[in-house]
Amino acid sequence: MREFSEADIAYLLLATRWTVLLALVAMIGGGLLGIVVAVLRVVQFRPANWLAIGYINLIQGTPLLGQLFVFFFGLPLFGLSVDAWTAAALSLSIYASAFFGEIWRGSLQSVSPRQWEAGASLGLTYAQRLFYVVLPQAVRISVAPTVGFLVQLVKNTSLTALIGFVELTRASQIISGATFAPLPVYLTAAAIYFVICFSLSQLSHMLERRLHAAH
Repeated sequence: MREFSEADIAYLLLATRWTVLLALVAMIGGGLLGIVVAVLRVVQFRPANWLAIGYINLIQGTPLLGQLFVFFFGLPLFGLSVDAWTAAALSLSIYASAFFGEIWRGSLQSVSPRQWEAGASLGLTYAQRLFYVVLPQAVRISVAPTVGFLVQLVKNTSLTALIGFVELTRASQIISGATFAPLPVYLTAAAIYFVICFSLSQLSHMLERRLHAAH
């Protein structure tokens, strides 16, 4: 048993890099898949719409913790052994993709139908109207909810501690067990989470101002 010290704070800061990296990987993986989901939701092809709706309902209708357990404990039952990092990255990316897909679908559909009609009157194809006319307007609308979800994603990385992935929350548990000083340990961790999430919120405000100024 020892006291909570500066060395422990340094350990928490080192563990924070894995929280940030995991959130970044989930953002990229979930974003790429989320684009596909959003397009499938708005494309004029019923089976694609149904497929995207079923995927979104499945992912949003099940807890992230359950998805983590499926990847970490379930896949080995089929002979696919995965480590904690792989299970965390896959589950968070899939989880994020369903929410990104819905956020971006809503942003796409919030653009006035007249914009589609104007593009069609110019002889643009569906893909050209989507990428050159509608998407630039939808991006401005989607900034705030997208960054808002990223804040939630950062905090949700804490669930990966339950499968043994050593990020900020798991590091806090380890130090708390060694020092028997949970209050200063978790207050420090909470402060680190606050700095990350507050920075994302400020980035959102900056992007919104810049995009609307460009508009």
